[in-house]
Amino acid sequence: MKNQESDLIDQIRQQFDYAPFPRIPLEKSPDSEYESLYLHNLVTAYYFRNRKVINTEGKFILDAGCGSGYKSLILAAANPGAKIVGIDLSEESVKLARHRLQYHGFENAEFHAMQIEELPSLGLQFDYINADEVLYLLPDAVAGLQAMKSVLKPDGIIRTNLHSSIGRAGVFRAQAAFKTMGLMNGTPGELEIEIVRETMDALQDEIWLKAVSWNSARANDETWILSNYLLLGDKGCSVPELFALLRAADLEFISMLAWRRWELMDLFKDPDDLPAFLAMSLPETSVEERLHLFELLHPQHRLFDFWCGNPGTEAFVPVAEWTEADWQSAQVHLHPQLRTSEAREDLSNCIASDTPFEISRYIIVPTLAPVAIDSKIAACLLPLWDGPQSALSLVQKWLQNPAKSAVNLEPAAQETAFDQVKELLTSLEVFLYVLLER
Repeated sequence: MKNQESDLIDQIRQQFDYAPFPRIPLEKSPDSEYESLYLHNLVTAYYFRNRKVINTEGKFILDAGCGSGYKSLILAAANPGAKIVGIDLSEESVKLARHRLQYHGFENAEFHAMQIEELPSLGLQFDYINADEVLYLLPDAVAGLQAMKSVLKPDGIIRTNLHSSIGRAGVFRAQAAFKTMGLMNGTPGELEIEIVRETMDALQDEIWLKAVSWNSARANDETWILSNYLLLGDKGCSVPELFALLRAADLEFISMLAWRRWELMDLFKDPDDLPAFLAMSLPETSVEERLHLFELLHPQHRLFDFWCGNPGTEAFVPVAEWTEADWQSAQVHLHPQLRTSEAREDLSNCIASDTPFEISRYIIVPTLAPVAIDSKIAACLLPLWDGPQSALSLVQKWLQNPAKSAVNLEPAAQETAFDQVKELLTSLEVFLYVLLER
């Protein structure tokens, strides 16, 4: 068994030496990739779990399975002042990753060609571990998780993912077919890629496998074929199996990264008018049960992309349950990805022209629709571009705004203004546009 695992690891290494992933030009910058920067910012994950704001300066971030280094570059850009450490099985990938970060001016980074199980040999402890598109390739996913846990700080967070056996069913069936044809006995190369193309092209368009899994527009992309139809070691799982892996590794599920795209209630025509059985039973279901029901009803996700960490996280009080005293002492932070001169200028222009401010342009949170706020009340947010503010100071800013009387034609009372600002902040905190600390 050990020999088989070793042979598979060698084949995977050879596959990624042959075709490092992802194939993204060296000069490409992630500066405009707002969703990626937001999700790879340690502030996002840390606040989601603890409802506290963390400074990325001096933090240690591991990119496990860094490939050609594009995610390492995103991590460096999203977390100013952090130390980036990348590891990968493929020496060729590590060389590309090292060169990529140097090219973009990030010197506080180092890269090593090594297996995840060898992480303790680095002698480092990490605040955040990014293991993207790698866990499902490991012969033993639990061992991989345990290796990452062994180098994770007590309050550290792991982002990783697993393929969905339901959402990726067509690709897994294609892999089985190509294994039967002998295309995955060794390390696939140009010949095997061409046979895949010829086989899929020869099938009638209505054949199930071609209809659900093949993308003729990407047929000339050999990396796409290798990372799907000929991906060695690829495995899928269900939500219950994901949670079983976490329990075996003694890790605690935090959330799916794209949490708003896993909202079970969004699957129903009218969430406020559910069948009686669902209306009574769903409020009592666990997070695991709700996610499993989602994957069974609507298996649209290829990946289970999630955050996890050491168990024993201290519970926090949701903002929706805060008392008046909580609000009186609350500190308000703007998410770091929003603190750009471009966003501030856009808000100022919206205030001047009395047009809604589309805040989701600057942080593309995993949601279903754009998020825009009335520029009149959004004016009270302007001080946040200078730094954290108390909720009370934002209320005062709102009271000083002449536009506040446009509706009532009279100055708003302190209590009314406080309620309006609380409503605004609560609605923005749901998407983590603003971060609230008691």
